[in-house]
Amino acid sequence: MAVVTELIREEANGTLSFGNYTLDAKAKVEDFKHGGDLYKVKTFSTMTKLERNGLFLYESVPGTSVNNFIEDDKGVSFMVESNQDAQLTIGMEEDTEYSVFVGGKSMGVLKSNPSGKINISVELADAGEVEVLIRR
Repeated sequence: MAVVTELIREEANGTLSFGNYTLDAKAKVEDFKHGGDLYKVKTFSTMTKLERNGLFLYESVPGTSVNNFIEDDKGVSFMVESNQDAQLTIGMEEDTEYSVFVGGKSMGVLKSNPSGKINISVELADAGEVEVLIRR
């Protein structure tokens, strides 16, 4: 898949795609309406960040492109792409255990910190897209 040139978009299946890791300068879109919520995305080569209604949802260092991001009461799933390995921080419920799968392989059970964040590393260099699944 390619980068999200419009920075954030709603897919036909109701998921979100966002981020453009090829940009040399920061770019952002604010007040993107989706599912009754307002999203804000900031992205460029060194960072991609997504907020929903002013609250943290996703961040990657360096920047990434994320496709088919969907969140439900059991967790999140998405496809992530970059030309470099990335550190992802995902906003979840605080102090909750989640099973984490990257590229179809289990990374075990991770517990979110008191602010509800989970950190994972994803090998993306020369990998194309990699699926990330985080479930209660």
